[in-house]
Amino acid sequence: MNIVRDIAKMIDHSILQPTHTDSDLLKQCEIALKYNVASVCVKPYAVKMAAGKLSGSQVKVGCVIGFPHGNSSTAVKVFEAEQACLDGAEEIDMVINIGKTLGGDWDYVEDEIKAVTDVCHKHKAIIKVIFETDFVTKTDDKIRLCEICTLAGADFVKTSTGYGFVKQPDGNYNYKGATLADVELMRKHSGLSVQVKCAGGVRTLDDLLKMKAAGATRSGATATEAIITEAIKRFGKK
Repeated sequence: MNIVRDIAKMIDHSILQPTHTDSDLLKQCEIALKYNVASVCVKPYAVKMAAGKLSGSQVKVGCVIGFPHGNSSTAVKVFEAEQACLDGAEEIDMVINIGKTLGGDWDYVEDEIKAVTDVCHKHKAIIKVIFETDFVTKTDDKIRLCEICTLAGADFVKTSTGYGFVKQPDGNYNYKGATLADVELMRKHSGLSVQVKCAGGVRTLDDLLKMKAAGATRSGATATEAIITEAIKRFGKK
C-alpha cells in the first residue's frame, strides 16, 4: 500500500481561476504530472490544451460545466458537456441549477441532471454533480439531490465549486466550501455506486484526510503541491 500515491489519486487539481493564462494552465498541468494526481479540472476552452499536455500520462482531464453558478439552460449544459468530451475531457463537473433547486422545481432539476449524465456516459466520461452547498443549505434539499443523482446514474456528488460566496447583512462575503457534515450526509444518502467529491477549502493534508474519513474519495484542490509535499514528509516517498 502506497499512502502518498493514494492521496495523490484523490486529488483533482483545480485550474479554474478566471485570471489563469495559457502559460498558467501549462504550469499547473506540470504540477499535476509531477505528482500524478487523479485529474486536472479546467475551464471548457482549456480542455484541448490540457489534453495535449497530459497525453500519454495517467492524469485525466476534467472540465467544469455551467460553472460557477449553474445558470445555463439544460440544452447549453448538455452541449457544453458533449463538446468538452469531444475535446478530450474524461470527467465532467456540472453545477446544478441552484435557483430551481431552492424553488423546489425537482422535475427540472432531475431532468437536467439526467440529461447531462446521459451525454457524459455516451462519451464514456464520468459525471460529478455539484450541489453548491454554500447556497443549497437545507438538509432535505441535499438529501433529495443525492437521491436524484443516484437514480440518474451520476458517478459522483460534489459539495461545492469553491466560488459560492454568500453576502452577509454587514455587506461582507462569507464562504464555507466543503464541510465534513456535508460529506457525511452525501455519503449516507447516495447510492453505493455514487462517490463523493469535496471541494472548496481543502488546503492541507489534514483537511484531505478528514474528508477521506468522512467518505470523500476525491477532492478538488489548488494547494496540491503543499498537500503532497506534507504527505511525503509524513508517510515517506511515493
